Amino acid sequence: MERSSRLLLTLVGLSGLLAVSAGAFGAHGVSDPTAKSWLETGGHYQLVHAAAAMAAWLYARQGLHLAKLSAWLFLAGAVIFSGTLYLMAFGAPRWLGAVTPIGGLLLMAGWALLALAGARGPGKPLADKPASR
Repeated sequence: MERSSRLLLTLVGLSGLLAVSAGAFGAHGVSDPTAKSWLETGGHYQLVHAAAAMAAWLYARQGLHLAKLSAWLFLAGAVIFSGTLYLMAFGAPRWLGAVTPIGGLLLMAGWALLALAGARGPGKPLADKPASR
């Protein structure tokens, strides 16, 4: 398995782990209703997009090469969207809430690219690989 695929799968696994941890902590470790809500929302979006990134990676391995970029967008979007919510839940300044929508835009871009990958069907890779010797 190529290095970028291993990295993507490692990050997908860590993303899922963090999502479940945030959700559990939100349910059992905090009493502030706003913090609970941010942890729940962040965990939900992160978990859904970890699964979506895994599915996109599997489609990329079937020849839908744009799907791999979609997987990376899902992960990046989840880091920004969920990460800002997690940080605010733990006391970071609320102005971070202005950054949260950037993550949402990346998540939407991932879905749009996945739709495009499906519409285009299998094709050439995103970048030509050097010839192996």
